[in-house]
Amino acid sequence: MKAKVLYVDDEELNLTTFTAVYRRDFEVYTALSPQEGLQIIDENPDMHVVISDQKMPDMTGVEFLELLVVKHPDPIRMLLTGYTDMSAVVDAINKGKVYNYLVKPWNNDELRLVIEKAIEVFELRKENHRLTTALIEVNLKLEFMIRQKNLS
Repeated sequence: MKAKVLYVDDEELNLTTFTAVYRRDFEVYTALSPQEGLQIIDENPDMHVVISDQKMPDMTGVEFLELLVVKHPDPIRMLLTGYTDMSAVVDAINKGKVYNYLVKPWNNDELRLVIEKAIEVFELRKENHRLTTALIEVNLKLEFMIRQKNLS
């Protein structure tokens, strides 16, 4: 099964290029607006990676990723922009909990590698959560068994 990657950008040519380059590697979803992006994630809550452009008409990429953290905290978030705005970088890290910040135009191989690393982080977090839950269950059972033994 391919990892799911969503790219949000108000420039259709960027979305078309992204899809053409990465459709063989990932299950690619694209959205022309943050609102459309949120709808896609609502319909695909198992999304691995979300990449957002920073400069969009209705909402910045940082604002979109900040909303995403609240509603869908699991996908790994990345910001892609044609501008080198340091305040956007700081906001992306602090508010949008961004894994990586990339500058347009992107290098196809470099972006593919960053996406692959983000997917690894996603999978590691998922496995960590599974193991933590299993450990808690085992500890609860052990505590119960100790109490039962002490009552005997």
